[in-house]
Amino acid sequence: MELSHYQKEALKTDQATDNHDRSLMISLLGLTGEAGSLLTEFKKHLRDGKAYYLFTEKITEELGDVLWYIANIASRQNLDLSQIAKKNLEKTQARWLSQEEIIGPITLHERLFDEKFSKKEQLPRHFRVEIREVKVDGANKVFVTWDEGQFGDKLTDNSYEDDGYRFHDVFHLAYAVILGWSPICRRFFGRKRKSHTQIDEVEDGGRAAVIDEAISALVFDHAKSYSFYDGANTVTYELLRTIKDITERLEVRRCSMHEWEHAILEGFRVWRKVKDNKGGVIVGNLISRTIEYIPSEPANTPLAL
Repeated sequence: MELSHYQKEALKTDQATDNHDRSLMISLLGLTGEAGSLLTEFKKHLRDGKAYYLFTEKITEELGDVLWYIANIASRQNLDLSQIAKKNLEKTQARWLSQEEIIGPITLHERLFDEKFSKKEQLPRHFRVEIREVKVDGANKVFVTWDEGQFGDKLTDNSYEDDGYRFHDVFHLAYAVILGWSPICRRFFGRKRKSHTQIDEVEDGGRAAVIDEAISALVFDHAKSYSFYDGANTVTYELLRTIKDITERLEVRRCSMHEWEHAILEGFRVWRKVKDNKGGVIVGNLISRTIEYIPSEPANTPLAL
């Protein structure tokens, strides 16, 4: 049975049709009551186990009553239950599934935003980035390099406390590896897509880079309250929703919340190792979507600054 058809048929059995607000309130109260009845059935099932042989029958009935009240609330608000179900499915899929799981198998071209560009305008598909902490005028600074030279500027925490944010380029690298997106990395790798003026300006320009940095700072501040995600396997929906909202006009909007969550957790997994060891080598593979940490070899000569 289609949900929209069920909704229309259910409305015909509503006995409180004399007043819209009264009908709506009765349905809301009824929904609350049925949720309680549902819990009662589960309580009996937990208490009596197989002896409660009516569990399946009762739970089916209670779920049906819950559905009736939900359908009636939707009707009173002129909402289509089928559309509600569709939007909810889209929301939950984006939260818990990857692109491939949502739309089926996709090619590398469809996954990587720069696959149609020349190699000199593509994020490197494989990279090794070394992060080293050095003392500069008594302050701890981070110096980041890769095969072709320096990766960005020397960084401090820019904070009153030593919180390790100076190692935050790891997060941008994780976004690049898992999402195929990071205007910051694209700039530091020297891989801006200058052959396409609008993409260079919108996707690889200053505004997109600010958003990349803002996400890094936002997630970092959030992570402080969760032990920097040590031992965590999820990120709050509210944080992921905020990230999706502020990237809505960029190419990375194609990535699901689930992919963002994976990028964030992987970034912090590597960041914690870098912070604990005050540096290291980051190995990224955009094809396999993997980012790993390798301890640095001891430096034979002082780093030139």
